[in-house]
Amino acid sequence: MSNYNLAKINTRAPENIRKEDCKKKTQLILEELDELQNLLYAEGKHAVLIILQGMDASGKDGAIKNVLGRMNPQGVQVTSFKVPTQEELAHDFLWRIHKNVPAKGHIQVFNRSHYEDVLVTRVHGWCSDKLARQRFEAINHFEKLLQEHGSTSILKFYLHVSAEEQAERLKERINNPAKMWKYNKKDFEEATLRDQYYKYYKACFVNCSQPEWQIVPADQNWYKEYCIAKALKEHLHKLKMKYPALNSGS
Repeated sequence: MSNYNLAKINTRAPENIRKEDCKKKTQLILEELDELQNLLYAEGKHAVLIILQGMDASGKDGAIKNVLGRMNPQGVQVTSFKVPTQEELAHDFLWRIHKNVPAKGHIQVFNRSHYEDVLVTRVHGWCSDKLARQRFEAINHFEKLLQEHGSTSILKFYLHVSAEEQAERLKERINNPAKMWKYNKKDFEEATLRDQYYKYYKACFVNCSQPEWQIVPADQNWYKEYCIAKALKEHLHKLKMKYPALNSGS
């Protein structure tokens, strides 16, 4: 995808895809992913970094729970990047990121990531265009380092939720006791800045495209989870992993 005009990209599943059929496919993929993750851990030659970005209430937490929750917790870690602490601000912006990258044999999920430092910071005017260009360059070098010298595959997903669906989900955090803990008044304020976020997300997609971003329609959780699970499964197959042979010397 080269245009990256988020305002014109669909946030829903194609009309020819039936929900129940898609959910059945997802369950089969999840069973396969369980085995592939075990193989990744056993072989210990590759690492996988999954980056999840999206507007508030785009479904990042749900994707982590429903796609990766069935895997062996010994081989899957999740890091959520929130507002930087004072210690983190005293270092370069990638310091808190780099120390959380996956070891070989592991899958690491970033719930938000280093891209926040060229997204929310630009929306609110804390990061100039000049500094953003410098950070894009640093991000590209960082991701290249992981891929070429850390045997790390990077899968970058933008979860694309519509303004209408986002509004419904944010309201649910007020009315649903099980989701009230997620409520944050600022999320409603950030939602009004959608056009600005779209502008700076596009800059991320264009300037940091190795590997390319995958834009996932996120209005329907069942389709969002299918897309992420399918992409992860296909990527793990490409690694052509094998279980280690019996070590006769031990």
